[in-house]
Amino acid sequence: MSNDKLKGKANQVKGEAKKAWGDLINDEQKAAEGEKDKVKGKIQEKAGELKDKFTK
Repeated sequence: MSNDKLKGKANQVKGEAKKAWGDLINDEQKAAEGEKDKVKGKIQEKAGELKDKFTK
């Protein structure tokens, strides 16, 4: 598993936690930041998968 895939998964988990916190305290900006982190993580994970696929 590549470093990018691990970082991507970590960003997704961080984003989910941040979104949940924002929802809990009714902070729309924090929830939106969480969504952004989740999307960033998904993109980073997919980039890692592509790197793995083409470097083998």
